[in-house]
Amino acid sequence: MLTRSRRWPLRAVWGVALLVIGAGAVGISFASDARPPARVLGDDFPVNAGANDMGDISANNSPALARNPRRAANLVVVNRIDTPNFGCGLHVSLDNGRSWSDTPVPTPGGEEPKCFAPDVTFDSEGTMHMSFVTLRGLGNVPNAGWTVRSEDGGRTLSRPVRALGPLAFQVRVTADPGRPGRLYMTWLQASGTGIFRFAAPGNPIRFARSDDGGATWQQPVRVSGPDRERVVAPTPAVGRDGELYVLYLDLGEDRLDYEGGHGGQGGPPYPGPFQLVLARSQDGGATWAESVVEDRVVPTERFLAFLPPFPSIAVDPASGRVYVGFQDGRLGDPDAWVWSLPRDGRRWEGPARVNDTPERDRRSQYLPRLAVAPNGRLDVVYYDRRADPGNVMNEVSLQSSQDAGRTFGARVALSSRPFDSRIGAGSERRLPDLGSRLGLVSDDSTALAVWSDTRAGTVDSNKQDIAGAVAAFPAPELSDPARLGLRYGGIALGLAAIALLASARRAAAPHCD
Repeated sequence: MLTRSRRWPLRAVWGVALLVIGAGAVGISFASDARPPARVLGDDFPVNAGANDMGDISANNSPALARNPRRAANLVVVNRIDTPNFGCGLHVSLDNGRSWSDTPVPTPGGEEPKCFAPDVTFDSEGTMHMSFVTLRGLGNVPNAGWTVRSEDGGRTLSRPVRALGPLAFQVRVTADPGRPGRLYMTWLQASGTGIFRFAAPGNPIRFARSDDGGATWQQPVRVSGPDRERVVAPTPAVGRDGELYVLYLDLGEDRLDYEGGHGGQGGPPYPGPFQLVLARSQDGGATWAESVVEDRVVPTERFLAFLPPFPSIAVDPASGRVYVGFQDGRLGDPDAWVWSLPRDGRRWEGPARVNDTPERDRRSQYLPRLAVAPNGRLDVVYYDRRADPGNVMNEVSLQSSQDAGRTFGARVALSSRPFDSRIGAGSERRLPDLGSRLGLVSDDSTALAVWSDTRAGTVDSNKQDIAGAVAAFPAPELSDPARLGLRYGGIALGLAAIALLASARRAAAPHCD
């Protein structure tokens, strides 16, 4: 008797098989799709109130940017003001950078009204902390280091608290995200100064800790090794498990910049190498060990030792990987480079060249600033002269890495128009200063950058303003393991579908009981 076994109807089997094949194809297709590039949200925007006032010729530069961990829309920018008077800018946004207001910084009692070189951070409780120095005398040397705090996101400030004594240069402050009330401060402690120079080598980098939100500070500790005589630009960071990092530059035998051999005049950079050095402490800053990130950094410019270019450091909060960024002229012109160190790693990886420009094109990419998003994306923002054959007009560019700093995606232009790099204090000496750093904060979907912009200035006015822009990213790509799983999972589904079709054909064929 000719019969059929009880099976799903052939049409249903074909439908399921096609569905499985389709799912496999979608998986394979999705896994291999290229990620769309980031885009700028709207136009770039001015941050400081005087940016649209042509009568305000203040030179605003060296911005630092911080985001409130308890209120993500609360952003704060601080910056130094070089001319016509020394000062500090403090700018607050409560709507994620759409609008900004300025907050005056109080002058401590007994000090000259010369605020300078501010920095800013938020602690884990959402309290803002700002550091700055006051200047004294005709030489305008640092007389004391101070901190103020704000419980309302920067709109109002406490009375200043003295944290440091005289001759504290390049002061930076950061908060420990895992310990409420704990702050860390780094600086270069000078013993004497001259015109455009430190009086002698041997000025160390120091570190201090506060466990009460800046009300008091512990005794300072030396960070830089005693054999490093010309160190500058200390930058602190906190690792995943509370370990401390201080990144700095060792200028080696560079008397040209450190001891003012250039007399404050522009010209070729120091011909010898610098070193990038990372110090690490695992006991709250009591003791420090050093690691050389790069021992052959090729200098790209002259600078004043008081106001050097700062290297940048960022730590991935998930993996603990440490990233370091700086400019280097090893290919004949300044490029932005990134080095990285895995958590508990012993050897630095890289460097990777960030800017996607032709090598040796005689155009500058410099002063990179790094930030890591919670999803592990590494963002780098930098000044960029790729569009100007004369290597004068700056733009601001952002590039990102999804593979731990090994490669970088296409450049996103953040600035809406180029601006002149020759505008700034020192332009009359061919040593114009755009500042020591840019600012950058990143989350999984956006990156917000701020920089010193000269579009409203001239060489005569030296007007500089703080500008900013936001880049938006598409949904994050899958990690490599997930991507591989999806790709091979799609293939497996396709093979299963083929087997299912074969089974269906067998089931559909007539046979005898």
